[in-house]
Amino acid sequence: MLRFAVRRILLMIPVLFGLSVLLFVWLRSLPGDPARALLGEKATPEAIARINEQYGFNQPLLQQYVTYVGQLIRGDFGNSPRTGEPVLETFMLRFPATVELAVAALLFAVVIGIPLGYLAAKRAGGILDTLTVSASLGGVVIPVFVLAYLLKVVFAVGLPGLKFLAVLPSSGRQTVTIDATHVTNFYVLDGLLTGEFDAAWDAILHLILPAIALGSIPLAIIVRMTRASVLDVLHEDYVRTAKAKGLDPGLISRRHVLRNALLPVTTTIGLQTGALLSGAVLTESVFAFNGIGSYLFEAISNLDFAVLQGFIVFIALVYALVNLVVDLLYGLIDPRLRTR
Repeated sequence: MLRFAVRRILLMIPVLFGLSVLLFVWLRSLPGDPARALLGEKATPEAIARINEQYGFNQPLLQQYVTYVGQLIRGDFGNSPRTGEPVLETFMLRFPATVELAVAALLFAVVIGIPLGYLAAKRAGGILDTLTVSASLGGVVIPVFVLAYLLKVVFAVGLPGLKFLAVLPSSGRQTVTIDATHVTNFYVLDGLLTGEFDAAWDAILHLILPAIALGSIPLAIIVRMTRASVLDVLHEDYVRTAKAKGLDPGLISRRHVLRNALLPVTTTIGLQTGALLSGAVLTESVFAFNGIGSYLFEAISNLDFAVLQGFIVFIALVYALVNLVVDLLYGLIDPRLRTR
């Protein structure tokens, strides 16, 4: 298992190197001048030249790339030309909110999606299967921001005649009147660590609507993938043999059906984890969730290379680590893969 893990880690190196090259070239090919975007349209040539000199925009591209990679190796994501603050420091302040939201959305999708997909497959063609397939199709086609607004209007703001449903917070990460102690900036975890359980519960309430909105598409995908995978496994020879031997149906479901069906589902969950982190921008905007979304939007508008590079590299590292975890889970689920 250790050799298996080491091989997967070594494979990450060329992938990250290739990504750094593509990212650097893509950002430098974007239309517009970062110095002019920072200073405004009325900036003087002298001011633009000063900004280009200060941040190295006037250097040859190869030299800029070498400087950029050297900073990444040292863990230095640079400073934002727009705010002057270190990018990594700002990320550490804002990213916990996005991670907390993504984890909550993923839990919502996995805890509901796998059992629902399994039950739908076991009762293929029945009412539950029909309702599940129809609902999952709706979950895929409804845009996240539309669902977010609907949830906010119904369960936070309240519709005329349905005000009793408006029981959840409409925005933010925590009620402003709560004097909570923040240690890690993960508000739920901070409340549990410090014993401020009212603050932890309030943070959970603020997570419910954004997590449901963000997790709707992963939920639909996981349900459909689990259903399809379980249907395939149910028709395998080893399942029919186990039934013919008279094995306990619960044992067949756990050991032979669900375990083998989880291989493609695990891949789907891994891909959705990275997508949740990078796709939380719209959800954060609707619920005024103070994560990385608004910060990234401002960076795109102002061609803030340092922030854009840092964010994409950060997401790439998350994707790589998630894929590593998925590969290791593959080895645990199917021991045959450890020898490949």
